[in-house]
Amino acid sequence: MKVVLLQDVKSLGKKGELVTVSDGYARNFLFPKNLAKEANAQALSELKNAEQSKKFKRDTEIAAATKAKEILEGEKFVMPAKAGGNGRLFGSITAKELSAEIKKQKGIDIDKRKIVLKGDIKNVGEYEAELKLYQGITAKVNIEVVAK
Repeated sequence: MKVVLLQDVKSLGKKGELVTVSDGYARNFLFPKNLAKEANAQALSELKNAEQSKKFKRDTEIAAATKAKEILEGEKFVMPAKAGGNGRLFGSITAKELSAEIKKQKGIDIDKRKIVLKGDIKNVGEYEAELKLYQGITAKVNIEVVAK
């Protein structure tokens, strides 16, 4: 019997997959626990629509990430910070502050967890950061920290 899984089932498959199982296993275990439903025309149509929607969402995310990369690649962000006489900052520049600066200057919202800094930014100077926009799509930006 062919069934569409409604949830992940160990050693059988992941949610949304079409699998073939024995009639008894389906009727006595999968159906009563709402782990699967019979693969009729309606269920197969829903499965196909869900796959198309997932593909469309992924394609739009890739397009948005590529556009953001074109805008941000090689950009230089000047970030003023309070510093002592020897150029050492009071505190440090964090990924959160860089994310806010990118949103302010370019209007692109980047999660702070997607920003990779080479090291701590605790002195005035130039630094490089890597922005992970999507799986396999990254942009490198320059940061110039200046004393206020």
